Amino acid sequence: MRSWRRRGIGLAGGGVCAFAAILAGDASPARAFDLSSLDVFNLFGTKDKPPPVSEATVPYELRFELGDVPDASSLKRSLQDASLLYRLREDAPPDGETLARRAAADINPLIDALWAQGYFNAQVAIAVDGVAVTQAGEPPPGLAPTAERYRNRSPAPIVVTVDPGPQFALRNVDIVPGARRDPTAVIPDPGKVSGLVPGAPATSSSIRAAQAALVDYWRGKSRPLARVVEVRPVVDHAAKTMDVALVVDPGPVAGFGDVSVTETGDIPAEVIRSFIYLEPGEPYSPKALTDTRKSIATIPAVGSVRIREGTTLDQGGNLPIFVEVNERPKRLLGFSARYSTIDGPAVKTYWEHRNLFGGAERLRLEASVFLAPRIDGTKIQRFGDFEPTDLGARFSASFLKPALGGSRNDLLIDASGVRERVGTNRYGGYTARYANITTAIRHRFSDVFSIQAGIEAERGQTSDVLGQVDYMLLGVPLSLRYDSTDSQLDPTRGIRVAASVTPYAAFGDSDAPFVQSKASVSGYYALDEDARYVLAGRIGLGSIGGAALDEVPATRRFYAGGGGSVRGYAYRTLSPLGPLNHLTGGRSLFEASVEARIKITNTIGIVPFFDAGMAFESQFPNFKEKMQYAAGLGLRYYTPIGPIRVDVAAPLNPRKGDKPVALYISIGQAF
Repeated sequence: MRSWRRRGIGLAGGGVCAFAAILAGDASPARAFDLSSLDVFNLFGTKDKPPPVSEATVPYELRFELGDVPDASSLKRSLQDASLLYRLREDAPPDGETLARRAAADINPLIDALWAQGYFNAQVAIAVDGVAVTQAGEPPPGLAPTAERYRNRSPAPIVVTVDPGPQFALRNVDIVPGARRDPTAVIPDPGKVSGLVPGAPATSSSIRAAQAALVDYWRGKSRPLARVVEVRPVVDHAAKTMDVALVVDPGPVAGFGDVSVTETGDIPAEVIRSFIYLEPGEPYSPKALTDTRKSIATIPAVGSVRIREGTTLDQGGNLPIFVEVNERPKRLLGFSARYSTIDGPAVKTYWEHRNLFGGAERLRLEASVFLAPRIDGTKIQRFGDFEPTDLGARFSASFLKPALGGSRNDLLIDASGVRERVGTNRYGGYTARYANITTAIRHRFSDVFSIQAGIEAERGQTSDVLGQVDYMLLGVPLSLRYDSTDSQLDPTRGIRVAASVTPYAAFGDSDAPFVQSKASVSGYYALDEDARYVLAGRIGLGSIGGAALDEVPATRRFYAGGGGSVRGYAYRTLSPLGPLNHLTGGRSLFEASVEARIKITNTIGIVPFFDAGMAFESQFPNFKEKMQYAAGLGLRYYTPIGPIRVDVAAPLNPRKGDKPVALYISIGQAF
């Protein structure tokens, strides 16, 4: 790695060692984003202003002059990161001698930084009022007195003049097998894997990236101990090129060994182990480890997951794995809000305990209040028009007991009480009051696939244009879920499938049994490796069989429209129309959405989208009937917890009374 051969002109002292050390990854300081380094109008404070003059110190003003070089601002930042003078600019030295030595000590780090960018013929001079230092070691005799003359007068002017010279390019790139040659370990296209292209700038960052890419390649081929043994760069100063050879030891093919759960805090180890799907002996895969980390992180009590790999193989030729987790705070109190110009505001508060009985059980209590739209033809025009019935509310409690008896079965209990009013003034809607409780067992086949079965009971009353119904439902919900996406709130790859079928026995004003079926499929495809361009699509379907429309409670009928459905239309207002041209809901549903998620920067993105959907009176969607369409543009602000979503949508074939545009604000993608 550090063995350098020289060709042509001799190499400047210090630069060689620095470049080799940077390639090894042990001499590159971390760089934070420093707003004070921006040159535009000096908008962000006064960090570059020197300390005030005094009798006790010799403050200085520092300026970098690079001349006309490509990407000068980036190179300047690299030099500032390497410069002791720049980092200590707010710590004025006590005398001219200290300042002179500080300047002399900067020469080699600056040369190192230039070599790391491929400028192997670079020259650096650091001058105080014309007296310059050009090499490391003892500063020239006149430098300290020159700096001292500025004491208690003004900051000493220091100019760092950099002549980078030409940027060297890669010439020959070789991927060399290590001493333990394995005839089966062959890379068909080494240049494509390493990313090192002859003619590209000979920078340390590109060579470090090549090392990581080669190791990742072999680890992806079930060789977990792959490593780059040595990097052999050869700089030809006369030709202004660099040859580089990377010596790679792919290591043996291995599988997963024993998985040890070592640290869990107050979470039982058997619960953690229940969410680990690695089987001893199966081929090693970095993706499998990533999926394991994600799987364990779905346990509400888990805050962070660390997976360590063994440094050697066991006797069976497999790699031992060690899992450690940290707990999240056991109790959580939170608040959230959402807003839509059509659906109105909503606020929610919740309390959660993530390890209720010491077995990672989660109990979550929620209460939400929202504006219930009026459907009787009246409007709220001033504060005095507001009535208590204009508020809707939902109270819920959910309990999760993961890994029953250390198995891959989870117990889920959900209860809720709801008062809501759904619809619009023009098209009417329904009012409902109901209470629901559902108990289910979920079985996890893997980290992406699970099935669930349970018992559901609901008692309530609904009222709409078809009449008032007092009902009691008993159901047996059966569902499955498949989710191979890479993120819950901001997926960029993979698919999600959710499907359920629930047969209901009905009691009360309507005793007609019925079966409700629902399914949704969404897919995500990243057009580039960094997922800056993502295509996303979703289709939702629903059907109710076994009962007439007026025999099904309004809350169980299908409606489309709203922020998670067909944007641009009010929540649950796309359905067949009955008497008085009012909404009745439907016995079937079709929804579809497509989006292009485009990142403009790392934190800002735009999302053009198109939605379509409608509920139908028939048992299955009838595409001969009218569908409603909408299109719009979204803005995304990406945060560590997920994207903040702002969508503006417009109906493309609005009905009379539909608003021309709608605004939606929430956290997470639309689907």
